[in-house]
Amino acid sequence: MGTIRVVLAEDHALMRDAVKLVFDEDEEIQLVGEVSNGHELLPLLKTVDADFVLLDVHLPGLDGLGCLEALAEHYPHVKVAMLSAVEDPQVIDSAFRRGAGGYILKSVNPFDLPAAIRQIVEGSVIHRPLAAENGARRPKSATGLSDKEVAVLTELCHGYTNKQIAVRLWLSEQTVKFHLRNIYRKLGIKRRTEALQYAYEHDLALASTPSG
Repeated sequence: MGTIRVVLAEDHALMRDAVKLVFDEDEEIQLVGEVSNGHELLPLLKTVDADFVLLDVHLPGLDGLGCLEALAEHYPHVKVAMLSAVEDPQVIDSAFRRGAGGYILKSVNPFDLPAAIRQIVEGSVIHRPLAAENGARRPKSATGLSDKEVAVLTELCHGYTNKQIAVRLWLSEQTVKFHLRNIYRKLGIKRRTEALQYAYEHDLALASTPSG
């Protein structure tokens, strides 16, 4: 995969700065433009060669869902992912019905954004916002683990490799390894097989089901 040219549509300056810092560290992601108002997005796309739009749901002027409709009509070749703090299932469903290729919650580790973008461009992403699903399904027996650690452990129970877990949960493979190290440390174990045994003994294997 070559360089992915990204336009960022986000009205919060701090969020734009955080995303730009992450993109600056990734040679395969190039930020070619940014807007803080939905009405500015289409005019900008006329002036830049973009492959991807990272789009906030709540934008002044024209909101993210309205932008999705305009993008689908005028720039159907451009991939789009929502970047939002909104976890409302109706909003998420509406975004996908209007053409979003992914929905990324703002609680994501910023350094996982490039991996998520690459996966969306490749069409290899499971379309689900991690925090929204796993937060609702977190079992009481896993109170010592974070939501993301529970998500990684349950995916492990379904037989997925680190690389496959990274794709399914919109994480980099390095982040998956980081979560596994934390899981081993918190549970006082050293091997993958021990993690699986713990998960089955505490019903974590039932906390989520495989997604197709």
